[in-house]
Amino acid sequence: MQNDRRLAVLRAIVEDYVSTEEPVGSKALVERHGLGVSPATVRNDMAVLEEEGYIAQPHTSAGRVPTDKGYRLFVDKLSTVKPMSQAERRAIASFLDGAVDLDDVVQRSVRLLSQLTRQVAVVQYPTLARSTVRHVELVALTPRRLLVVLILSTGRVEQRLVELPAAVDEDSLGDLRARVNRAATGEVIADAATALRALPAQVAPHEGAAAVVVDTLVEAMSDHRSDERIAVAGASNLARYGDSFETSVRPLLEALEEHVVLLKLIGEATAGGLVTVRIGAEGPYEQLSSTSVVTTGYGPGDSALATLGVVGPTRMDYPGTMAAVRAVARYVSRILDEA
Repeated sequence: MQNDRRLAVLRAIVEDYVSTEEPVGSKALVERHGLGVSPATVRNDMAVLEEEGYIAQPHTSAGRVPTDKGYRLFVDKLSTVKPMSQAERRAIASFLDGAVDLDDVVQRSVRLLSQLTRQVAVVQYPTLARSTVRHVELVALTPRRLLVVLILSTGRVEQRLVELPAAVDEDSLGDLRARVNRAATGEVIADAATALRALPAQVAPHEGAAAVVVDTLVEAMSDHRSDERIAVAGASNLARYGDSFETSVRPLLEALEEHVVLLKLIGEATAGGLVTVRIGAEGPYEQLSSTSVVTTGYGPGDSALATLGVVGPTRMDYPGTMAAVRAVARYVSRILDEA
């Protein structure tokens, strides 16, 4: 669709329908938007848009509403994502900077995202399999008891108490600590585990202590419980869509109870700050064909360890939602990078 004027009409219809929740007529468009043409011209443009499937008329005497195809074109033609205001950016920073650990970061993020977008927010916990080892610390509590601390790039910290088969002096412990960090630091979980398993044979006569430490670290790395953990907030925002309860709200409320469904709905994490928008039937579930999903990946540096985003009826503020999703992801990534 090359006609810029018709694209402007479609943009106006989308903005008005999202704002007013009412079908949009040609007269209202001319009055509220500086389209520079007569109502008759706008009506002709609307007729073409309807014929091409971008808008629809829900009732004979009503105005028009965007279709999924219309929302798709609207999103694809956004020249820029609406920037967050200075006040919004300060609010995000101050709210998230107060987090004390990874769980707190996730919980704060999902609440903040639901408040900013007035939609249902979903934040996936960082996926362990994609994370790297940031540091391993071995702390001697007694000559035969160690505290093993594993710190991952996600900000996740695993601690284990280890009983050694024989006493280990500080020099030997220092050597083991250095070898463990050389083998594991900076490596993804799978590669770190492989490198660690080769250590015991390299540190005789203290291979007994090394074997216990390695077994403990590999066990901590293989804990995949977080890979399917998500946090959800903002279900009460769906009350705004009471007029479409059966088609949009009820299926989404049911989906919120199934975390496996939500994980598939928000999709795989995408790197590079890319915001993904799936509208209506573009999603993986037919029963959620009246739902749109706006997501992006987050993680330290350029890596994407997990996904966050919002889900809601297709009648949503796409520019504002995309901006909020991107901004929150950037702040969470920065926090994890500095952790």
